[in-house]
Amino acid sequence: MEVRIIPVTSFEQNCSLLCCESSGKAALVDPGGDPERIKAAIEESGFTVEKIFVTHGHFDHVGAVKVLARELQVPIEGPQEDDLFLLETLPQWCSQFGFPPGESFVPDRWLKQGDQIAFGDQTLDVHHCPGHTPGHVIFHHRPTRIAIVGDVIFKGSIGRTDFPRGDHPTLLASIRERIWPLGDDVTLLPGHGPTTTIGDERRHNPFVQGGYG
Repeated sequence: MEVRIIPVTSFEQNCSLLCCESSGKAALVDPGGDPERIKAAIEESGFTVEKIFVTHGHFDHVGAVKVLARELQVPIEGPQEDDLFLLETLPQWCSQFGFPPGESFVPDRWLKQGDQIAFGDQTLDVHHCPGHTPGHVIFHHRPTRIAIVGDVIFKGSIGRTDFPRGDHPTLLASIRERIWPLGDDVTLLPGHGPTTTIGDERRHNPFVQGGYG
C-alpha cells in the first residue's frame, strides 16, 4: 500500500490517498477541504477511489467528505458514532472558523474498536481512540507498519482537548492503550505536520512521558 499525502486548507491538514498497487483502487482518508485539489491528486495518481474513511468529525478533517462522496459515488466509513454531534453541526463549525461551507452527513458505516476497513486488496484495523473527540478512530495497516492517527498524536505533541467533549485523561489513555501496543517501529501519519514513529514519541514526546511504564 502506497500513501500519498495531500495537504488541504489553511490548516495544512494531511488528507491521505491510500493506493493499492495490486488492484488499482484507492481510498481517501479525511478529505478536510479543497475538493478540487484532492480530485486533481486522484487523477494524477491514476488510481480509482472506492471509499472515503474518516478518523473524526472536526470540520478541518471532514469539510469535503460529502461533496467528494457524491461526486466520486463512493461510501463513507467512520468515525465512531459518538462524533455524530460534530457531523450534524458541520456547517456551523465551518462558518465559525471562516471555512467554505461544509455539508453535514451521516456515514454509510459507523466504526468501532476491533472493526476492519478494506479497499482494493488492502485491509486496515480500526482502533477507537477517544479524547480529542469522543468518536475518534485510527487506522492501522499491519503489512506496512503504518498507522493513520488523525489528531490523537503528532510529532512532539498530542491532540487538543479543549473542544466540546474533548477529555485529556481519556486521550492519554487512548495513546497508552491503543497506540503504544502497535509497536515502536510503526510509522504514525498524523492529521497535521510530519510523520513520526511510535518509538520516537514514546521516548521524546513531552506530553506522553512514561509511555514505557
